[in-house]
Amino acid sequence: MLLEGLTGMVEVEEGVKIIPGGNTIIAGIDKLVNWGRVSSLWPMTFGLACCAIEMMSTGASHYDLDRFGIIFRGSPRQADVVIVAGTITKKMAPIVRRVYDQMPEPKWVIAMGNCAISGGPFVFPGQYAVVEGVDKLFPVDVFIPGCPPRPEALIEGILKLEEKLTGKRLGFKQFLLGEGPSFQGLDLRRDKSPMRDVKL
Repeated sequence: MLLEGLTGMVEVEEGVKIIPGGNTIIAGIDKLVNWGRVSSLWPMTFGLACCAIEMMSTGASHYDLDRFGIIFRGSPRQADVVIVAGTITKKMAPIVRRVYDQMPEPKWVIAMGNCAISGGPFVFPGQYAVVEGVDKLFPVDVFIPGCPPRPEALIEGILKLEEKLTGKRLGFKQFLLGEGPSFQGLDLRRDKSPMRDVKL
């Protein structure tokens, strides 16, 4: 959007106005707090089984969750998202619940993998050790199916959570497809993207 030559305030969306020629944005404090909250989700590092390997590779250099503002935290008191990655046994269930209870509000849950969603291949008649889905312990916001889900699926799940919180899609796919603007001098369009080999 070009704002040069305009006088007065320009409303870019409902409740957000920009004063042209200056670095001033006028918005409600709740809108700014929610924008900061969504733009910096901090998940709890809580891997229970093989899905945790995929979660770790999503945070590593090839997929790099840091560019989304996502920083894994080691303490539930600093986290606002828990990614339940793997099988939950009945012996582990009270510990998973305690971690969830120690997280401050607002908090969100992503169930990653078939074992976290429904117990996976460990559910059969007469089994006694596996919880048949993390939604039996606490509410889940996003389910990511797969055994194990690929890192791209976890990124898609995180973007779905952000979409659920804001009501609109944030621009990861637009940057990769070349439809988005350059970001802080770094051209992230498809031909120069560090992730040009990622299939969506």
